[in-house]
Amino acid sequence: MFSFKHRPKIIDYLEQYSFDVLVIGGGITGAGIALDAASRGLSVALVEMQDFAAGTSSRSTKLIHGGLRYLKQFEVGVVSEIGREREVVFDNAVHVTTPEKMLLPLYKKGSLSPFTTSLALKVYDRLAGVKKHERRTMLSAKETMELEPLLVQDGLVGGGYYVEYRTDDARLTIEVLKKAVEYGALCLNYAEVTEFLYDKKKVVGAKVIDTITGQSIDVHAAQIINATGPWVDDVRKKDKVSNKKQLRLTKGVHIVLDQKYFPLQQSVYFDTPDDRMAFAIPRDGKAYIGTTDTVYDGDPKHPVATKEDIDYLIAAAKSVFPGADITTETVESSWAGVRPLIYEKGKDPSEISRKDEVWIAPSGLMTIAGGKLTGYRQMAETVVDKIVATHKFKHAAKCSTREMSLSGARGINAINFPDYTGYKAREGVQYGLNYDEAKQLVQKYGTNVDALFDQVKYLHAHGSTMPLALHAMLLYGMEAEMVYTPSDFFIRRTGLLYFDIEAVKRYKQQVVNVMQQHLGYTEKQRVEYLAQLDRAIEEATNFAN
Repeated sequence: MFSFKHRPKIIDYLEQYSFDVLVIGGGITGAGIALDAASRGLSVALVEMQDFAAGTSSRSTKLIHGGLRYLKQFEVGVVSEIGREREVVFDNAVHVTTPEKMLLPLYKKGSLSPFTTSLALKVYDRLAGVKKHERRTMLSAKETMELEPLLVQDGLVGGGYYVEYRTDDARLTIEVLKKAVEYGALCLNYAEVTEFLYDKKKVVGAKVIDTITGQSIDVHAAQIINATGPWVDDVRKKDKVSNKKQLRLTKGVHIVLDQKYFPLQQSVYFDTPDDRMAFAIPRDGKAYIGTTDTVYDGDPKHPVATKEDIDYLIAAAKSVFPGADITTETVESSWAGVRPLIYEKGKDPSEISRKDEVWIAPSGLMTIAGGKLTGYRQMAETVVDKIVATHKFKHAAKCSTREMSLSGARGINAINFPDYTGYKAREGVQYGLNYDEAKQLVQKYGTNVDALFDQVKYLHAHGSTMPLALHAMLLYGMEAEMVYTPSDFFIRRTGLLYFDIEAVKRYKQQVVNVMQQHLGYTEKQRVEYLAQLDRAIEEATNFAN
């Protein structure tokens, strides 16, 4: 049950049954916990006050990376743990995670020398358990320039070359949730916890408001886990804050350019003028640059890129890619995300550890804070182990997520996925798509692409007011991925707001028309959701503030 049609039934079940686990938060952390718990045989409910992945989990650098930067901070344990998780995430979902060769250019006046970089990458390979064919190689200045001719040549002494993994963070979250639903988890977006329910001072449930209809329900569970990322402290305040731990929110901004202005050939991890590190990554005819790292005190729901943020990233990129046409005018879109880090007194944002911690209040409310996208599966395993031990759940099996294929990944792997993609793309051509459109659908949806091809066949026969692939994604999103608003679709199910914003502007009216027809929007809802999307477009493109 992961369709807009199922919302009333899901709400009924949430109120009628008592669960082993209630997860608050539908980002990657909460999704991972729901999957781990449900796959062990526990009964699981998950509620998210916005859309799934609407917070940090759709606003990251979109890399499953092992944290090379943490070696500079001597966080060897972090590098070892999350480095090894990279491969697990890739193996579990090859359709949303792609190996990406990363170039680290080295300059005479840079923060890293060839010797220290070679040593660091060697240690990194060892700690992260990197496959032999993906281990680092050191390059000469000439070899470095051949890989990326846009780099500034003056002072270049060589480069390090190693593998990271590029992902679609929001789609990864959705695929985890869909797998959790396969195991019986009940997951509901636009469902906000307003207060906790108690029995003898212990938390036994939560009052939840369906923010679409205004309906209020009580959801009961043996264990409630607060996995709300930037909202962790807000949720804790609804209970009683039992320790002095608190979050420090930091903001990370990314900008997107068309490759006609920034013809980046190769992902690059580079020094910024203020001694930080940033990424420049090509993706689908675009290139994105990020990230900033500044303290954030605003509304976590609506972080936006300011002119200062954009100017910073442009200056950082121009220092390394001086020949590229990177200006405010050529930036197509941006996104801003909030990182929920555990506060450490006296530390700058970029120095605060990304480690995760689990806290249990006297009421029994469990909270997980901190952590990284890469480590979501390991974090979930740790949390569910604690839940099982605390409640002595005899019916709980051992964790099995390490070898578990996510939704859309059953039967495909790194070896056969290229052949599968080509085969299915040719099949898609038979239904009315061009080869590239069909290939992109396979790469985005994996083995679930058959459901989209069914939609394409129907639309091809009956006509459509928009491109077949876009229309098929929309119908599938509503039917199988709990899409309810145009922003859900354009931002978190397709990423088009960031990587093809012109398509969003061009087809938003047609999309809203189809959604109104299928979802039964009132005219008030139609106006509200269209305004919400327009606001998202404005936030992604207006850099004058």
